[in-house]
This record gives sequence, structure tokens and C-alpha cells, in this order.
Amino acid sequence: MNFSFRFIFSVVAGFYLLALSGCGSSKFNSDYNLNRAMQKEMAKNNTVAMADTAKPMLEEPKEEVEEQKKKKKKRNKRYFMGYKVKRGFVKSGGKGDRQILETFSYLRDYEEPNSYAPLKYFFDVKKKKIYRTSGEVDPEKFKVLHGPYKKKQGKQVVEEGYFYVGTKHLRWERYRNNDDHTLVDKEHFEKGLQRDAIVTYYDGTKKIKEVIPYEFGEVQGTYYRFYENGQLEWSGQYEKGRKVGVWIKHYDFRNRRHYEFQYPKTAYDEPFEPFLIKEYDRHGTTIFEKGKLDKRSAQR
Repeated sequence: MNFSFRFIFSVVAGFYLLALSGCGSSKFNSDYNLNRAMQKEMAKNNTVAMADTAKPMLEEPKEEVEEQKKKKKKRNKRYFMGYKVKRGFVKSGGKGDRQILETFSYLRDYEEPNSYAPLKYFFDVKKKKIYRTSGEVDPEKFKVLHGPYKKKQGKQVVEEGYFYVGTKHLRWERYRNNDDHTLVDKEHFEKGLQRDAIVTYYDGTKKIKEVIPYEFGEVQGTYYRFYENGQLEWSGQYEKGRKVGVWIKHYDFRNRRHYEFQYPKTAYDEPFEPFLIKEYDRHGTTIFEKGKLDKRSAQR
């Protein structure tokens, strides 16, 4: 009797459970629903679900982990356009609104700037200042500027741009130090030469002969002419297609000046024939200065 009752009860209970399963799935009737339930429980505890909606966490081989660490370290180093650089700054001009702060980057290892760039820029390590020259420098005393540059007076930025291996590169801007922070000048360079300039070469060579500056369809900016040996021969300014200011002719070695000629100061001044204002001998000594001295006869 007891056996029959237990048998009948188990059969009825089995049918009852089957009926329930047909009406709706059990909360834990599969691995899928078990995972879903676990996700809900974990979400209540503000934890991250690690079930079927998340990617499996696989342990990476040690070799790959070490390689990733090396790459990460490499990315953290200071580089600019493929060169390793170091940051620097110099202060001058007093305190407060009169103080000038220049921030810049320079190459850790010395590299010679483009020989055709008329001006090269360095950081004088001993004197702690930016140094500009058209000649050569001692690699032991000067660092080659390379990377972003910014000059501030007080709290205002008055000049900013980029250097590439000691030469001006990309866009350079100058601002007036006033409330409006007015843009007063904008230039574009390509490794020391004006970007929109027309460059000519000596026949059959890659040696630059002339750099003719253009802006808005007319000759405007700094003009350069080089000897075939790469030394600078002539330099001067064009304004609206006219020569203005002082034009300089150089000897064919060490960038030494030979003559200085005066042209009208601006393109709006009355034109006149240029006249000699200074002359130098091959040692760099002044032998003529208009209205002051004339030692040219002694040189002959």
C-alpha cells in the first residue's frame, strides 16, 4: 500500500513538473539561463558581467606580453617627426607682464641642419638662450632645435611654430601682445625655406641656385641666391614685387658678408637706385661705411 502510494505520487509529481516546463522555462534549466541569471545578479552588485555577452579572457603568452610592454615603453619616449627630443625653456626680460618665456624641444643627438637653410636655430646650453645663425656652430655647445616652439610675454603667446632639425618648419605665427591677441604675421616653411617659394637648381644637379619667395601670386618675402658650392651669395627682402631694405652680397666661403646695398625701406616709398652702405674684406673687417669711413684704397 505504501509502495503504491509513493509510486502514484511520484508519477503525478513528474507529470506536474512536465506541465510546468511546457508553460515556461525554469530559471536554471540550462547553462544559458544560468549565465543570464548570474549576469543579473552581478549587475545588482555593480559588477561586470563575464558570461555569454563578454569576450572570454584568455591568458596571453609571456612572449607577447613582453613585446607589448616594449612597444608601450617605446611610445612613451619623447619623439617628434622620427627624432628623439628633449624639452627646454628659457626666461628673460624681467617679471610679470614683461617676462618672456620660450618653450621648445631640441635633438638629444646633434644632426647638421639643411645647408641651404639661410637661418639655423640652436639652444645655447651655456648661455641658456635661443641662438640664430647662418653659419656653423660647435656641436658640443649648441643643441639643434627640433619640435614645437612657443614664445610668451606675460600670459600672452606672441609667437609659435615648429622647428625641423634646426630650421623653421610648417606654419609660424606672430601675435600682438594686446587684449585682442591680434595675428600680425603668418608664414609657412618647408625645412627652412618658404613653402610657396620657387626653387631653381644648377643644371643637372640638386644644388639650389635661387629661392624666389611668392605670396598671393606676387614676389614677397626673403630672396636667396647661392653659389654652386652651396654658400649663400645674395639675400634680401621683396615686398609686393619690389626689392626693399638692405640687400647683402656674401663671399663664397663661411657666409661672410662682402657688400650691403640700401633699397627703399618699403614698397610704397619713392624708388631710387640702390647705393652701397657697407663693404667688408675677406676677414670680415669693415673697410667702408657710408659717411663714416673708407679704407678701400688700403686694400688695393
